[in-house]
Amino acid sequence: MHVTPSLPKTTPTYRQDAEREIRRFTRDWTKRDDRLATVSYVATFAVYVLSLWLAFQVWPIWWLVVPLTLLNAVAGVRLYVLQHDTGHNSLFSTKWRNMLAGHGLSIFTLTPFAVMQHNHNEHHSHLGNLDERETTEIYTMTLREWHEAGFWERVYYRLYRNPLLMVPVGGLFTYAIAYRWPKNAAKIAPWQVVLHNGGIAVFVFAIWAYAGVPGLVIYTGSIFLAGCLGVFLVYLQHNFEDTWWHRKPDLNPARAALQGSSALDLGWWFDLAVANITYHDIHHFNANIPSYRLRACHRALRKHYEVQTIGWAEAFRSFALKLWDEDQ
Repeated sequence: MHVTPSLPKTTPTYRQDAEREIRRFTRDWTKRDDRLATVSYVATFAVYVLSLWLAFQVWPIWWLVVPLTLLNAVAGVRLYVLQHDTGHNSLFSTKWRNMLAGHGLSIFTLTPFAVMQHNHNEHHSHLGNLDERETTEIYTMTLREWHEAGFWERVYYRLYRNPLLMVPVGGLFTYAIAYRWPKNAAKIAPWQVVLHNGGIAVFVFAIWAYAGVPGLVIYTGSIFLAGCLGVFLVYLQHNFEDTWWHRKPDLNPARAALQGSSALDLGWWFDLAVANITYHDIHHFNANIPSYRLRACHRALRKHYEVQTIGWAEAFRSFALKLWDEDQ
């Protein structure tokens, strides 16, 4: 089993004496612009609808259907990131606009808004806390827990962390099945989840009524591909070689945000496709920064501080990491 080291090298970005400076720096990038937000929202939704409709039209020409389905999946992931922004009230300038936009996307992201907002805020509150790992999207076991685990618990964990299962099966299970009644749904907004699921059923029926079985095949393929990309991103946001975990009272939230979250440098096109959620360290450090300013903020920050980024090679290597050794 590969083990993630718990004492990574320290760069100037993660020094405690720099945290206040970075806080001041990122505040300059928190201004909401409803024009930029609207363009991002409407353009992404237009790509989603148009790519799905075109895929229906060209069926069964597979060399057109496949790229259109992939484009639809990427647009779906981008809609999810925008919905995530509305959950932080950081996309539009007012809370009511963010709430309306977040609910408006829920059927297309398969994600009930209020429960997502609650669960994700819990994740932000407990980031890097080894005693609160149930709030993370991808569960990580410590080396000590691994040695104490029984045979079947180890088998389950090996399967759970296997990327050949976690990415395709985990993505489809999470977004298509688990989110029909997500964690904390009963205490946050049960009737909203019921109505949300009813809206999805109506949407799926409309696809079947318009495009028949081919339409359902295309839509299912899009959900599968979007789930794969979603899990790929969610995993890399906090699972990489030089991440950081700790326990209270020694847990430093600022360090957990900056060093415990990744900055993926996978190219401009990839950043555009996923609405800059690749710069997750700055997002966790200051969740008020809108997605349309995250890339520019991160690039400006690099001119003043040494910021560790992850490229494609390290991104794929990170999927070999399994355990956190807190004793070392």
